[in-house]
Amino acid sequence: MKTILFQGDSITDAIRPRDWDDYLGSGYAFLVAADLGKRYGSELRVLNRGISGNRISDVYARIKCDGINLKPDVFSLLIGVNDVWHEWEAQNGVDTPAFERLYDLLLDTLQEALPETKILLMAPFLTDGTATRDIPEREGKWRFFSTEVAARAAAVERVANKHGVAFLPLQPLFDAAAQRYGAQAVTLDGVHPTALGHRLIADAWLEAYEKL
Repeated sequence: MKTILFQGDSITDAIRPRDWDDYLGSGYAFLVAADLGKRYGSELRVLNRGISGNRISDVYARIKCDGINLKPDVFSLLIGVNDVWHEWEAQNGVDTPAFERLYDLLLDTLQEALPETKILLMAPFLTDGTATRDIPEREGKWRFFSTEVAARAAAVERVANKHGVAFLPLQPLFDAAAQRYGAQAVTLDGVHPTALGHRLIADAWLEAYEKL
């Protein structure tokens, strides 16, 4: 049986139950499992270990229990927006240099323990929304979010290239969809995808998966 493990923050979490592996939440992991389930049936196991609010430091801290110990054949990670968001809201984010170092260490740890596991890294993204646009009390929010999220995305790409693993940029996908459908059609608040947004991620993920 092949095991695919999805790891990340609330975008991956998608309100999944913590005590029921068979239900994957309501996001892109669920959609991927449905699509691949038609092809592989019971030969495929899909796990979701995304946790809302996580930063790269949180994912690294639990990479043993929520990654290596599960022995996935495919490991997928989407992380980065909370490293920015937490800094804006509570000065508790992870800056780009530290983000990249921790991400690099996470990949070192994972590849050393599971050298045969295929890895797919997705870059963080954002659109205009209530969580990302400027507010009267604190101007400059959009500039901060857009600059810093782009910096984290570039760091993910560098780590992917260094470790020779698959990289999936999501910002161009959401930019194009927001221009076509409107930002509110693809994210609820500028960060969390709508059903359409999750469908976009799932379709892009499936296309990247075929090339692993």
